[in-house]
Amino acid sequence: MYLITVLGNLLIIVAVISDPNLHTPMYFFLSNLSFVDICFTSTTIPKMLVNIQTQRKAITYEGCITQVYFFILFGLLDIFLLTVMAYDRYVAICHPLHYTVIMHPHLCGLLVLVSWIIIVSLFYSTVLGVYLSTAASHGSHSSAIASVMYTVVTPMVNPFMYSLRNNDIKKALKTFFERKPQKY
Repeated sequence: MYLITVLGNLLIIVAVISDPNLHTPMYFFLSNLSFVDICFTSTTIPKMLVNIQTQRKAITYEGCITQVYFFILFGLLDIFLLTVMAYDRYVAICHPLHYTVIMHPHLCGLLVLVSWIIIVSLFYSTVLGVYLSTAASHGSHSSAIASVMYTVVTPMVNPFMYSLRNNDIKKALKTFFERKPQKY
């Protein structure tokens, strides 16, 4: 599942970067979402796979804090990027004639930057305090299943939901993989 998540999201990034027809706000946000999904999944799954393989469940305090920091950072960034994408679609549907004026490249970059800044601010101001002050841990089976659902399944399904079923993405990937290497 981890490999499918990484590869599916990497395919979206490659498609958007390699095809100039996909250099639009919607695909810009999708490629950023794909990058964040790779980072989000990569904060916990590699350590979990090592723990499964070695039958050890230990993590250092520093490792735990680092993992929680990036887990929350990328999780919240995912939410904010989805919000920005919803705004992009709102503008495209409700104001189609003004879409190119409203969603210009500078604004798209600014929206992504603001998403990152808001996440970092929220993280430092609230979430870190909550996680550091809570010492209780839950070992229930249902918590583990819920954890796997939002840390593995959602980032794995996002590429398929948002892009890989999209004909533009399929065409860009087909063109990318059929390209002949240039000789120098």
